[in-house]
Amino acid sequence: MSYVQTLRGTASGRHYDPDTPINLDPLDGRPLEMVLDLERLARERPDAAWYDPSRRDMWRFGGLMALDVTDPGDARHIVPLGEGATPLLDLGTLEAAARGRFRLSLKDEGRHHPGHGGNPTHSFKDRGMAMVVAQARRLGLRRLAVPTQGNAGDSLVRYALAGGLDVVVAMPEDTPMPILGQVAAMARIHPDRVRLELVQGTIREAFALLRDRYLSEGWFNVATFQEPGWRIEGKKSLGLELAEPAAPGQPWRLPEVVVYPTGGGTGVLGMWKAWDELQALGLIDGRRPRMVCVQSEATTPLVDAFASGAADTTAVEAGRTLCTGLNVPGGVGHFRVLEIIRASGGAALACSEDDTAAMLSRVWQRHRIWISPEGAACLAVLDRLDDLGLVRPGDHVVAVNTGSLEKYLPDLRHLL
Repeated sequence: MSYVQTLRGTASGRHYDPDTPINLDPLDGRPLEMVLDLERLARERPDAAWYDPSRRDMWRFGGLMALDVTDPGDARHIVPLGEGATPLLDLGTLEAAARGRFRLSLKDEGRHHPGHGGNPTHSFKDRGMAMVVAQARRLGLRRLAVPTQGNAGDSLVRYALAGGLDVVVAMPEDTPMPILGQVAAMARIHPDRVRLELVQGTIREAFALLRDRYLSEGWFNVATFQEPGWRIEGKKSLGLELAEPAAPGQPWRLPEVVVYPTGGGTGVLGMWKAWDELQALGLIDGRRPRMVCVQSEATTPLVDAFASGAADTTAVEAGRTLCTGLNVPGGVGHFRVLEIIRASGGAALACSEDDTAAMLSRVWQRHRIWISPEGAACLAVLDRLDDLGLVRPGDHVVAVNTGSLEKYLPDLRHLL
């Protein structure tokens, strides 16, 4: 059974009924998060009996997820498509790791690897959207709407169709063609189930279109942070995987540094929540990875706010970037991302387009890994970590590659 106890405002602390569809906190317009009854989980499933490492998807964490796949009542809402359980690839031969004398791993969310799970749309967005669709089915919601820079829309369409839900996706006209084409194809094949709306601009304009045309007609908004903590719960599985034992009998433990491409920031909140819950269950202590949030130099709301000491971001004009997933001018959850960066002793860093392109090319040519531009940006800033005091010799650094390069072809084929 689900151990979700309540919804809680991330800023207000106000509690709400988790069985009532709701978007942002009515009190202050900030995101909500789901609160689990960890005392009951520990009592009913002691010694991490909720954890099934033999399962090759994110539902391996059972009762620590917002829906428990081992419970028939919960399982009937879940549409598992293999999401999560992705590998950590050794990138210790990358020059930055050798110079800094740290251990470097790449959490590869983009491609399937033998012996592991695999995100069906080759994007980390599948973790969040798997939970969104499961929770929507639980509450009887049938029509979902999402504004997106691309991958979230592709992912939601995949899960909505599998789960029998209808969906409208609004995305920029310059979304990479493989992503846009996939959503467009589903809209043509399933015109009664999938609608695609294209806009000039970014996710900001996409949301405005949905607000004006769809939300007032009863479509439920599942934009980043607009749903009641569901995407956080899905992305939480990424943090759980970074902590889980490497082999049976070994302890749960965290890397010293996590380098993460950050647009809206759901994944940052999800990982942090996962680690707080593991600590509450006695599986890890209070030490946390230094969180390094990476943005493109073209669009830097978090970087600007972090550098100035601001408590929240101010919306910026979006630029043009290879990292379309990072082209997010502002975010309703950015205040919490900044709190987490500072609490961890981390930083928000911007990466140039040239450095991103060079790293993407280098990783393909030397390691044959099809990383996304967002993942390449994370690897490209590693040289700066030592100078900033963010990494020490012997540290384990995990960079997150959020998707596959094939989703950005043909625009980036020349970099191979």
